[in-house]
Amino acid sequence: MKTMIEKHRVAQRCFSIGPVSAAYELMVDAGEVRRDDAQVALAAKLDDLHESLASLPPVPLLTDEQIESSRSSSRPLLLARSMASAQSFLRKKFHLWSFGLPPRGIYIHGPVGVGKSFLMDLFYASVNVFDDSRCNNDRFKHAKITKRRVHFHEFMLDVHHRIFVYKQKHPRGDAIPIIAQQLAQEAQLLCFDEFQVTDVADAMILKRLFLLLLDCNVVVVATSNRSPDALYEGGINRSLFLPFIDMLKHTFDIISMEGSTKDYRLENRADGQSYFWSNKDVQGDNSSNNDMQAQLEEIFGGTASGAESEIIKVRFGRTVQVARLNDRCAWFDFSELCYQPLGAADYLSLCDRFPVLIMDNVPQLDANHLNEARRFVNLIDACYESRTRLVLAAQVPLDELFVDFEAQVESSDGDEELFVSDKGGNSSSFATTMIRTKDGEHMEWSATGLIGVSLAQFSSANDLAFSFRRAASRLVEMGGKEWGRE
Repeated sequence: MKTMIEKHRVAQRCFSIGPVSAAYELMVDAGEVRRDDAQVALAAKLDDLHESLASLPPVPLLTDEQIESSRSSSRPLLLARSMASAQSFLRKKFHLWSFGLPPRGIYIHGPVGVGKSFLMDLFYASVNVFDDSRCNNDRFKHAKITKRRVHFHEFMLDVHHRIFVYKQKHPRGDAIPIIAQQLAQEAQLLCFDEFQVTDVADAMILKRLFLLLLDCNVVVVATSNRSPDALYEGGINRSLFLPFIDMLKHTFDIISMEGSTKDYRLENRADGQSYFWSNKDVQGDNSSNNDMQAQLEEIFGGTASGAESEIIKVRFGRTVQVARLNDRCAWFDFSELCYQPLGAADYLSLCDRFPVLIMDNVPQLDANHLNEARRFVNLIDACYESRTRLVLAAQVPLDELFVDFEAQVESSDGDEELFVSDKGGNSSSFATTMIRTKDGEHMEWSATGLIGVSLAQFSSANDLAFSFRRAASRLVEMGGKEWGRE
């Protein structure tokens, strides 16, 4: 009888609330999560968006004239822009008259581990999915729409790759309108995790791309550790990016979870044997280091010395060589992946190929390992998004792996200089940019794999310190016994 009453109570609650809140409450009732007021409020907001998707207007198609004008620069630029603006205005008016206002996107920002991605994933799963075994509420039913959930790093890599491919065929053409149309046709709902802007190339692309996506009636939900006003903070030519921030605040519902300080990933420290550490210099005893190597070899499935090498293809026609591997696992030294000019594209390709990555000789990451730390954070993000098991052998415990530090960027007559103190740093994108230090030396600012080729300039000066906190939190979650994919 008690079980029947409980089921009736859950069914009644499910009927009276939206699908995101219903899924959340079911997890609370099952003891999988603890009810959090900020998460409850966000779930309700996502429920409203879910319901409004029923009236989402279709994607308008580019005309042949618009496609041709994008492929050719023969038309004067000012004339092309004015005509494109007029066409966009008329298209908006037509869709407003025919379908009404499209739903507003949602931009969620707050500290690490407070449930931003968790709630967005519940929302994403609820779209186009109706499970009558849980709820019997007709208002959840609506026309199916295409959708895509992607880490922002991977999304921008995809955009850059599309630009690269387009420019091969149309060197003088404007790729952005065509790419916006492609993206809109592929997914009318875009869910971005870890939205961040860390270089000027992405900043300039986003400003145009998002406006065009909104014209195509694409709805965006994004999570970020940065408020809109803090995006690309400290970046070169940031004034050119400010209109995008104004557009974001005008067309999106901005939801702050800054008041939430609990990192729920750290509450359940699962021991999945994915992080090992040994200081072999202590008392000259290498026994613990030998034990650690034995455990790594067991995870690998045997000794690494007899494995054959393999060349992994990466976007933009590049490759990454793997020296130690088997069918399911690749084994790297920290220097192989983080001392080399590699970036998100390389790490994503490795994650696509291998469900397990082993990395040993991971040092403590501080201001002396600026670029290496940035690449390492990118690797963690790639593994997290792809559910690739990352096994680490480090020289210090996990809670000592990342050392906070501070950095600032100073400019004199347009000549940017980077000063790094004992604390500090920056996050990276996938571009390589050389900037001049105070001493007149040139150093790599961000990692792309193409030395001397810059898709961007440099990032906000305090992003890496924040990225450290996110990476440490994710490593704890990724250490769970159930983490990973087959």
